[in-house]
Amino acid sequence: MISKKPTFLPRSSRSFLRTTVALLSLSAALSGTAHADATLDKIKNRHRIVVGVLLAGGPFGSIDPATQKPVGWNVALAHDIARQLGVDLETVQVQPSNRVQLLQQGKVDILIAGMEWTPERNEILSFAPTPFYKVGGTAILLKSSNIQRWEDLRGKEVCLSQGSNYAKPLTTEYGASVKGFKSASESLLALRGGNCVAAVHDGILLNPLVNDSADWKDYRTLSPELIPGNSVVWARKGEQDTVAAIDKIVIGWHKSGWLIATEKSLNITPPSPALVELHAKFGKG
Repeated sequence: MISKKPTFLPRSSRSFLRTTVALLSLSAALSGTAHADATLDKIKNRHRIVVGVLLAGGPFGSIDPATQKPVGWNVALAHDIARQLGVDLETVQVQPSNRVQLLQQGKVDILIAGMEWTPERNEILSFAPTPFYKVGGTAILLKSSNIQRWEDLRGKEVCLSQGSNYAKPLTTEYGASVKGFKSASESLLALRGGNCVAAVHDGILLNPLVNDSADWKDYRTLSPELIPGNSVVWARKGEQDTVAAIDKIVIGWHKSGWLIATEKSLNITPPSPALVELHAKFGKG
């Protein structure tokens, strides 16, 4: 029997082979990741986009009592995104306490859910960079309250929604003791029950209450707005194709003035100065 000695590649060839295998593995990994993140492809293939919307009440999002269907600003934006993508729309009602979780779990494709941009959210999610609105927080409290400034909330109990980005400034800057609730409606119910001296939510939710609702005639809001920020459409981290497609739509809204017209049609007052500025900026393009 003739034994054959094993054949060894030269050192330079072995090094080249290891490098090639490593590059191929990296390429395969990146390719797999890109495929796994292809939400836009999934939306088009199933001909449906699932949008998480916040329906906290008022013109920005609520349930129509006559039809039991979601209506308002958030829903109007979701409908137009679906129209421009050429797909059907499915909306899922989300709460501040679960909206990020539902997005990360793939239960919704994108969020239009009262989530302003913050550095913390930027770390865990992707977003369409062009804002579609600008929103700040305000406190709703009894007209008879002696609280006149945010600083007057120090040491006092304040109701808000779980996951609210207003919790941090309320505690660290103003020394309030915050109590989180699953939804804004639960928070407001707690306020009316005397469980807190004020409730803090988006001004676009609270200002219409004190201005237009007889149920809240004994209440007022606090100025100036707390940490005003840009409202953006959110997607899962790394989904660049999705956010690029959405951002193109948002820019188109500003160019055409569609957002200003939609705000007017929904009787949202006062009109947002940010929409006028963004229309002037993109309308020139």
